[in-house]
Amino acid sequence: MEGALDMSTPVLQVHQLGLLRGDRRILDGVSLHADRGELVAIMGLSGSGKTTLLRAVAGLEPFQAGHITVDDVRLDSGATAPGRALSRKVGMVFQFHCLFEHLSAIENVCLAPIHAYRVSPKDADRRGRELLRTFGVEHRADALPRHLSGGEAQRVAIARALAVDPPLLLMDEPTASLDPSRRTELGALVRQLAAEGRTLVIATHDEDFTQAWATRVLRLRNGVLV
Repeated sequence: MEGALDMSTPVLQVHQLGLLRGDRRILDGVSLHADRGELVAIMGLSGSGKTTLLRAVAGLEPFQAGHITVDDVRLDSGATAPGRALSRKVGMVFQFHCLFEHLSAIENVCLAPIHAYRVSPKDADRRGRELLRTFGVEHRADALPRHLSGGEAQRVAIARALAVDPPLLLMDEPTASLDPSRRTELGALVRQLAAEGRTLVIATHDEDFTQAWATRVLRLRNGVLV
């Protein structure tokens, strides 16, 4: 059917990814895929390469071998990331949220649509408030990040990552600062996003969260998928 989502092709494909930092090999021949609607957890000890893998997928970390394909955008080793083409395909929520401290919640969410994609401020604001409402923080739209709780800041960061409606959402240690009840709320939220057809890849140490919510678990050890 015209306009229907292609469920047969993985949203994310990583092939033989190799990444060096100086003479240290951070990722060594990593290959994986994530299908539409999957919630894939990447687990491993600190220093195993989880965050670096997410950053490479997001175009934030250069790599020396292999290639990455997100939807119809391909990153090759040694090449410059294809900028806006990739950022429309990938949203990333960092462990410490990385909201701009001088901007309100709604301004953080609207920043990329307005300044990178020339969406009108009115349309960006409408979309941003819809996202904040979806994640239960619309009442905090005008609050600065320092006035948000950890859970609120995380939800604003997710809204910001989804502001241009990317098919792939990456999350780095999303439960690190959450109490058990907030973990459950986050689990329900990411499961809802997956049910809507979004693909999620989460780097985490949290075994309980992973067992409860992930559709598939992959493990990194010293930069190798095991």
